[in-house]
Amino acid sequence: MNEYHNRYIITGGPGSGKSTLLNKLSEHGHQCFKEVSRMVIQEQHLIGGDKVPWRNLSEFAEICFERMSSQLSKCKLEGICFFDRGLPDIIAYVRRGKLTVPTKYFNKSKQYNQTVFLAPPWQEIFINDAERPESFEDAVEIAAFLKNTYQELGFTVIELPKFSVSKRAQFITNYLDSESDS
Repeated sequence: MNEYHNRYIITGGPGSGKSTLLNKLSEHGHQCFKEVSRMVIQEQHLIGGDKVPWRNLSEFAEICFERMSSQLSKCKLEGICFFDRGLPDIIAYVRRGKLTVPTKYFNKSKQYNQTVFLAPPWQEIFINDAERPESFEDAVEIAAFLKNTYQELGFTVIELPKFSVSKRAQFITNYLDSESDS
């Protein structure tokens, strides 16, 4: 068991139910960290900034890297921590943007459990908003980039079923319980 055994990422394309799931896991007493990229986009909208992925991906990625690194340092040693996206997400987005990924992104990405939960694209729950201007087709493409990136980095990707948020949370809990029994 590595020293980062309690740090789990929930990833997926935009609008796949990650944040809602993290809120539910938080209600169950788990330490959960909100999606940094969404917070950065909201802040940039408020100040009229351009550090958003569709205008200045490299600067946006750097801000996200710093804040996600800070989140990692706040994960308690006891109990499970869940992250709404992880550092490998930045790698996937930077690759999708055809930019060079800084080495430090790869190095820091090793500081999570090697099991990652992927919320697949789900048309029925997908919505657009100010921080999520992507189309559903974009969300499908992003999800594929994410899955491929995580697999290339050696993570085991567990796809979440398209269940209610309560059943998704129970799926994760059951999975982690079965892992700890083996």
